[in-house]
Order: sequence, then C-alpha cells, then structure tokens
Amino acid sequence: MEFSYIASTKDNRVVKGKLSANSENAAVSSLVDNGYRILNLKEYVPFYDSSKLVTHFNHVKATEIIMFTRQLALLLESGTDAITSMELLQAQTTNRALKRILEKVTSDVRGGMPLAEAMDKHPSAFPRVYSRLVAVGEKSGSLEEVLRRAANYMERIYTVRKGTQNAMIYPIVMLIMALGVIAILVTFVLPSFTGLYESFDVELPAATRALIGFTVWANKYGLIILIIMVGIPVIGYIYTRTPDGKYRWGKLLLVMPVFGRINLLNELSRFCRSTSLLYGSGLPLHEIMAMVVQGTNNKAMEKAISYVQQSMMAGAGLSRPMAQEPLFLPLMVQMTAVGEQTGNLDHTLTTVADSYETEADDKTKTMINMITPAATIFIGLLVGFVALALVSSMYSIFGAI
Repeated sequence: MEFSYIASTKDNRVVKGKLSANSENAAVSSLVDNGYRILNLKEYVPFYDSSKLVTHFNHVKATEIIMFTRQLALLLESGTDAITSMELLQAQTTNRALKRILEKVTSDVRGGMPLAEAMDKHPSAFPRVYSRLVAVGEKSGSLEEVLRRAANYMERIYTVRKGTQNAMIYPIVMLIMALGVIAILVTFVLPSFTGLYESFDVELPAATRALIGFTVWANKYGLIILIIMVGIPVIGYIYTRTPDGKYRWGKLLLVMPVFGRINLLNELSRFCRSTSLLYGSGLPLHEIMAMVVQGTNNKAMEKAISYVQQSMMAGAGLSRPMAQEPLFLPLMVQMTAVGEQTGNLDHTLTTVADSYETEADDKTKTMINMITPAATIFIGLLVGFVALALVSSMYSIFGAI
C-alpha cells in the first residue's frame, strides 16, 4: 500500500511525500522511527498513474544513472543518510522518469525496504547487476566504495557502446545521402531531360543511354522496388522477434565481416568486466553467471554463456567449457584459466576487458578511416557519372543542331 503524508522534522521543517508500507500502522512506525512528527497521513490512490507513459516517452539515460551513482556515493561518504541523500538527488534531477523512480525508491526505503531491493523494482533504471552490487555494499558496510565501482563499470560499458554507435553513424548517413541523390535524379531531374532528348532525335552517348534506361526502369518498377525495400526490413524485423530469429541475428552480428569482430570484442569485454566487478565484490560465480546471462542482449552470446554456466555448475570450472565454445577467444580462455589457478580471476578478467576494448577501439577507428574515403569516392563517382551523361548529351545535341 502507498500512503501520502505531511510531517514535521526535528528542526520544525514541514515535509510531505509518499511511502510504501504494509499497513497504516507500519507507515506510522516508519515515519516516527525516521524522526518525523506526523501531521497528516492517508492512503494514496492516484486518479491516473501516468508513470508508465512518462517512462515510455522519457527514458532514463545511462549518463544520468552514472551521475546519480557518483553523487549518491559522495553524499553517503559525507555522512548524509540514504533517505536524505535520495531526497536531495530526487529534487535536483530534471528527467521526469528518473524523478518518479527515485520518488518510489525513496518511499520504499522510508517504509523500511533495503535500498537494493527498492532499486531492483526498477530495472529500466537500475540493472540487476547494479542492484546486486548495492545489496553487497549494504551488507558489507562499504556502499560508497561499491557505488563508485558501479559508476566506473557503467561508464566503461557506456563509452564502448557509444563508440560503436558513433562509428555506424557516418556510413549510414552517407548511404541515406546516396539513396536520396539517386531518388531525386530518377524522380525529378532525368525524366525532364528524357523528353528533351527524344524531341531532338539524335544519337546519344552510351553513358546517357544507360542513365535514361535506368530512369525508365526505375519509374516503371519504382513502386515494386519501394515495397521490396520496405518489406524486406519489416519481415526481417518480425523474424528477429522469434526465438530462432533472435539467435540467428545475434550470431550474424558476431561473425559478419569487419563489424562482427568489433561486436564480439565488445560482448566479451562486457562479460569480462561484469564478471570481474561482481567477483571482486565477493559474489559467488554461480550467481554471477546467472546475472551475466540475464544482462546480455545477444542471444548467441547468451547461449554460449549459458553453456558455460551449466558446465560450471556440473563441476567443469570456468575456463574448460569456455574453450569448447568458439565465441570465447583464446586469450580470454587462457587468462580465465590463470585467474582460476591463482585466485585472481577479477584482475585477469579486467586485463582481458581492457585488451579487448583497446582492440575494438582500434578496429573501429580503422573502419571509419576506410569507410570515409570509400563513401566519398562512391558519391563522387555517382555525381560524376550523372554529370558526364548530361554534359556529353548536350554536346551531341549541339552537334546535331
């Protein structure tokens, strides 16, 4: 149940808010235990819960969670209690979805719920790995240090993902520009020139005839081409929503030329960094593997990790089942074996994550350096061919005149 309250603090400040509790008596006890003098308390029944709609249109960004985590660690380190810290951070956030989530988390904590459990109710903002780390920090009494490690972890993951996304922007923009130029030429420019050429009845150069032939063909079958161009991605998207489609799409992302290696390195570095962080925080490997499986969005990688998890539960260790899965690269398998033997699994996996992230970053930069001139040359050749066809046809017409 959720209650709204108005209360006064020890320094006679009037505060109001909401809290979750099993009963009214539990709500009263929770407020009194936190030093509040109750002025008004009643069950809160919203006329319309718009939180889901707000969350849908106003997502919580990873950068906002990273900033929130660092600020929460700083406030706790300064001696501020968790409830007051959450209230302060809730008041200063500008993201409406995050503000609502923090309001609910604060209400649950005020009602006696542990911070980790309250955060775990909002996986859209706080992933499973995050809330589990908070639980470890609460039990060990080192919540500030755990929060800093969680912020560093999320920042590294965000940086890697953002770098890959930025690398894809340029080729996509260039492809859209090329398709746009072709569409404008075929739809508006070339049809008008075709009528002009036919009126003079002259022998046109080969480049011009090819361009006119392409224009006539595109105008004749344009609707069919458009349906195919739209239909194939739609059908592909629908197929990738099925279990088999998700697995095949995930496998394709990891084995395709150039991009596949980058995606694989990013997936493996995320696996290594997550495992290292959780293992270094004191969590057992079987629980870590379960969370890592839940945390990956690539079904092919999820299947490989699930196999390692099941083999590990059967007593095969971690590195041996990894060696049987081709998605796990040799360096990772060898370093995992070293970590198991020496007891420094978190340090060895961090080293592997750093190595793979560096390699992925280098390959991404190399790919961009190759795509940029290639796309420029392609656009230049396309425009040059059109210009050549138009200019050479004009010379043919002038010659005939």
